Amino acid sequence: MSGLFLSNCNKTTTPKTGTIKISFRNLVGTQPILLDSSIFSNKFGEKYSITQLKYYISNICLINDKGKVTEKESYHLINQSLPASLSFTFTVEENSFSSIQFLIGVDSLRNVSGAQSGALDPLNDMFWTWNSGYVMAKMEGVSPQSNQVGRKIAYHIGGFTGVNSVLKTVQLDFPIGKKLLVEQGKINEINLEADLNLWWQHTNNIKITELPVCTTPGEMAKKIAENYSAMFSIKEIVNN
Repeated sequence: MSGLFLSNCNKTTTPKTGTIKISFRNLVGTQPILLDSSIFSNKFGEKYSITQLKYYISNICLINDKGKVTEKESYHLINQSLPASLSFTFTVEENSFSSIQFLIGVDSLRNVSGAQSGALDPLNDMFWTWNSGYVMAKMEGVSPQSNQVGRKIAYHIGGFTGVNSVLKTVQLDFPIGKKLLVEQGKINEINLEADLNLWWQHTNNIKITELPVCTTPGEMAKKIAENYSAMFSIKEIVNN
């Protein structure tokens, strides 16, 4: 009898978990981004096309009135040229949540952790070997307003320490009356949109005629980061 009693006491309960799917849709206003072909106009009437768009999303937290639940190993590279990178999944225990928080970029610890793999692999062309740090967001393209060779525009936004840090934390509340209800075996979806119009004008005015290239840490990189930190919004929450 004593052996049976001990066996029952040592049983552990497997947590009930559901799956969270997060998807990103990159737009200019309401216009989907088609690399190399779509022509856009920013708030200053400057025309441009986009040939490359990448940015890091990391340190994802789901929030409710009791606290936060953080995704483990939370580093994702959103790459417009790779449709599979625009969404990802992870599991959490059953719960309900009212908002999401994430970092745009790669936290300072991982910037000084040496060679890494997956989303943080330097082969993703988002790491400055000369500056020992990650490019948090990258946009390249072509504009008739650019004075560069080939009319190119290039914005490689990086910097993770001190006054040059461009790391931005974003928190988005879910629509009023809508919660993410995580239940065992079910998939819940958070669909987000990123409006590149905000890259050029939010807190700061960024004109192609004045700044067709920004590829080093500093004051202008920080201004661009301040702008693009506002480009995200919740499109919809889906409880399946």
